Amino acid sequence: QVQLVESGGGLVQAGGSLTLSCTASGKFFSIGDMGWFRQAPENQRDPVATISSAGDANYADSVKGRFIISRDNAENTVNLLMNSLKPEDTGVYVCNVDSYEDSSVGIQIASNWGQGTQVTVSS
Repeated sequence: QVQLVESGGGLVQAGGSLTLSCTASGKFFSIGDMGWFRQAPENQRDPVATISSAGDANYADSVKGRFIISRDNAENTVNLLMNSLKPEDTGVYVCNVDSYEDSSVGIQIASNWGQGTQVTVSS
């Protein structure tokens, strides 16, 4: 019901910057928490940064002070500005959006995942 379109991944040298964007579209009542996760082995996804509908942001310790997450509620978009990138930041970054959907049994919350975008930081 909800489609997520991610963009902004790529190859960058250490110390450089990238901005990831994710836009949600489809049939939903409203959007809740939004965030970016990094794909880990065995299909685990580790949180990198999340932001609530009120704008409260949380960051993994490894990216604090370097990454900034923001959202545009009118456009249903979440952005991740990644500064001072390090080789250890390399990975597949996956967008996550919680959506509230109206159904016959009331408002339902769904957790939606994007396809992921590759970020590679060379040393």
